[in-house]
Amino acid sequence: MKRKLVAVLVIAAAAAAWPQGAEACTGITLKAKDGAYVVARTIEWGGSNLNSRYVVVPRGYSQHSYTPQGTDGMEFTARYGYVGMAVEQEEFVAEGLNEAGLSAGLFYFPGYGRYEAFDASKKSSSIADLQLVPWILGSCATVEEVKAAVGKVHVVAIYPDASTVHWRFADASGRQLVLEIIDGEPIFYENELGVLTNSPGFEWQLTNLNNYVNLYPGAAPSQMLGALRLSPFGAGSGFLGIPGDITPPSRFVRAAFYQTSAPEQATAADAVTQCFHILNNFDIPIGIETDRGGKPTDIPSATQWTAVTDVKNRVIYYRTMYDSNIRAFDLRSIDFAAISYRSEPLDKTAEQPVQFIRVR
Repeated sequence: MKRKLVAVLVIAAAAAAWPQGAEACTGITLKAKDGAYVVARTIEWGGSNLNSRYVVVPRGYSQHSYTPQGTDGMEFTARYGYVGMAVEQEEFVAEGLNEAGLSAGLFYFPGYGRYEAFDASKKSSSIADLQLVPWILGSCATVEEVKAAVGKVHVVAIYPDASTVHWRFADASGRQLVLEIIDGEPIFYENELGVLTNSPGFEWQLTNLNNYVNLYPGAAPSQMLGALRLSPFGAGSGFLGIPGDITPPSRFVRAAFYQTSAPEQATAADAVTQCFHILNNFDIPIGIETDRGGKPTDIPSATQWTAVTDVKNRVIYYRTMYDSNIRAFDLRSIDFAAISYRSEPLDKTAEQPVQFIRVR
């Protein structure tokens, strides 16, 4: 246990030291005409390969939360089975879906959130921020249950100086919440827009959208500038001025307008495909983010994986920086009462498969 805790603290310390913006998650939401809700997100980390894994967790699986003292925090047992995408360690699920149709994910939130200080006398009800997602996925079926559950625990950092995260929760009804912990107090926001990135806080991001009230889909009309007629160069001129950089406020604006201008798809499957297309716009290429010495990180892309979740039909899809083929788990086909716990790398090999076309 001591060796594992040391590894956790090293990871957390690295997260604290890495420049802000090194992790740049972008989340969107689409609704299909058949009533399905689809939530999607990217996850980035510019410092190193996150060694991401998927976990399949059966009902009845128990684990303990980490604390700054070890693996002696709250014990929690899964009431619901779930599938999750974990980073660095299999316990740290960053995105997932449970069999009841609840989706949960964490997003980097440096400089704005603050958890309550760890109190060893309360460790039996203390949950590490990086384990809040698996606890919620195993415990709750709706976002209302999430609100009640969070109010009964103490969310703490494993490493006190590490940056904080905030969370997105969505259930099969289409209702979505954002959780931010400010000065030790959990604050929930109804996320009717369905977009989430990183810092600053969610309310600020919504307010900032007012700076782009001039944007609209389609082409801008021609107009006269004195005696000179001005005409758009091509399609999409209504989006002139939309920010193109990778900062969280700019990605929030871009995600909001791309999402809301996208045509409503007929089925959940169509909406899933559309989510992947929209999130292509948020891939971060080599060189945009660098290490502390200013050199490009030695990974194919800082966008390490993208996940899309069909909440209604209980399917979670993903693709990675190494393999752009889309893979999926259909939770309706998994017997969570009979399976054993499973943890596997998202990619068996770190290489993009290529299919050659034979011409005769």
